[in-house]
Amino acid sequence: MKILHILFWCVYFSFFFYQISSSPRSREADPEFLELFTNALSHTVFLMIVAYINYFIILPRYLIHKNGLQYTVEFVIVACLVVFVYIHAKRWMVDGYSGQAAFYYSTRYPIISFVTSVLVSAFVAFLRFFTEWGELEEQREQLKSEKLSAELKFLKNQINPHFLFNTLNNLYSLAYSHSPQTTEIISRLSQMMRYMVYDSNHDLVPLEKEIEYIKNYITLEKLRLNNDIPIDFEVQGDPGNKKIVPLLLIPFMENAFKHGVSNNNPNSWVKAILHCSTNEIILEVSNSKTGKNGSAASSTSGVGLENVKKRLDLRYDDKYSLQVSDLESRYTATLDLQLA
Repeated sequence: MKILHILFWCVYFSFFFYQISSSPRSREADPEFLELFTNALSHTVFLMIVAYINYFIILPRYLIHKNGLQYTVEFVIVACLVVFVYIHAKRWMVDGYSGQAAFYYSTRYPIISFVTSVLVSAFVAFLRFFTEWGELEEQREQLKSEKLSAELKFLKNQINPHFLFNTLNNLYSLAYSHSPQTTEIISRLSQMMRYMVYDSNHDLVPLEKEIEYIKNYITLEKLRLNNDIPIDFEVQGDPGNKKIVPLLLIPFMENAFKHGVSNNNPNSWVKAILHCSTNEIILEVSNSKTGKNGSAASSTSGVGLENVKKRLDLRYDDKYSLQVSDLESRYTATLDLQLA
């Protein structure tokens, strides 16, 4: 900001110096360089006094009170006083009040001085508004970014306990029945917890780790269901060299198991396909509808799925589409996500 002001005054001084040195009066009188320099310098200093009284004193008062009439009156009074002092000082500098330099004693000279002070003060004030607007936009973007990070963190923290709660329920069920699969579940749970606690702290994680997390989750569900329910998860294409927001895909799987699988229904099933292309992934998750738990209202509710929609809006904005197909016997959610 200081550099901008210094640059402006240097340009103005140079312009005014050139103007007075090339004027007809200067050509006739042939003044010395020092005289022209002093003339231009005094004029520039006069304008700086008016401009910065307005910049630091009058304008801030207006921004506080928002009184345009008060601001105008204060500025005109200050400008007139400074112009009055400047004109008399200029007359003394030019000819020692002898009246020989007729231009400085004319009515035109104070009018020109006043108008010039108004225009220059307005421009300097504009520099203030321009700079503060830029700073305000920068602060707004920073606050927006901080808010986005805070909201994403909050939503992610809501998701993590949700998964942990379901998985511990599975573990409790098998431990209660003294299942020999309890050890494997603990191992899978340990891998999931490592991903949730450490990897998910990053803004983006490799897609392969997200897929590994989903596979661990499916393994836990298969163990809980004694492999009696058909559960298919297929990855098509190459998931390598792709990154995604952590814990973004698992709510779709969790939702499918929560509302589409019943231990007592042999017709229950879950099927998921993840299509991977260069800069896009498409996750399609389908599940059977098992009576009351398979209703559309149940399938579309819950902390997990609602939160993932919010996270998609915050992180990917218009780079995704989410479609839902709610048929009599099946429920399908399809996420099309642009990663780049």
